[in-house]
Amino acid sequence: MRRSGAAAAMAPVAPGARAETAAEVGAGPVPAPAAAAAPAPAVRQTLRTEFPFQLPRGYVDESGTVHQDGVMRLATARDELVPLRDVRVQENPAYLSVVLLGRVITRLGTVPMVHDGIVENMFASDLAFLQDFYRQINAEGHTRAAVQCPHCAEPFEVELGGSRLGES
Repeated sequence: MRRSGAAAAMAPVAPGARAETAAEVGAGPVPAPAAAAAPAPAVRQTLRTEFPFQLPRGYVDESGTVHQDGVMRLATARDELVPLRDVRVQENPAYLSVVLLGRVITRLGTVPMVHDGIVENMFASDLAFLQDFYRQINAEGHTRAAVQCPHCAEPFEVELGGSRLGES
């Protein structure tokens, strides 16, 4: 039994079966589909890769100038891998954070170039601040996770911070 072109177009086709074309049905030319609405313009998202910070105490350079404002960029896999080959890190794993921060801090006040020697001479409170800041920006902006109590099913957040820098 043959179907009309309109009926054939509306009839479902079983998987693996061949649909009849308009020419086979004899219904004449198939009208062009109605023009689709113009797609909405794509919204271009930009990835933020640099983040400003202000040190709690500040780095004091050799001339006595205090530098508090800085910028840290997102870390790459290379930033986390290269310091592992550093002899100082191999001898003392705690040195990893110093080398890593020296790679990702792109600006610190008017210091011409930030490197691990600069980070090495920061106050401990500033180093701790930078380690936490590193974790925050490299963990999509936060180090908290939403969890649920296994007993009462009440949702709450936990702080995931505390792991060593560079071991994400």
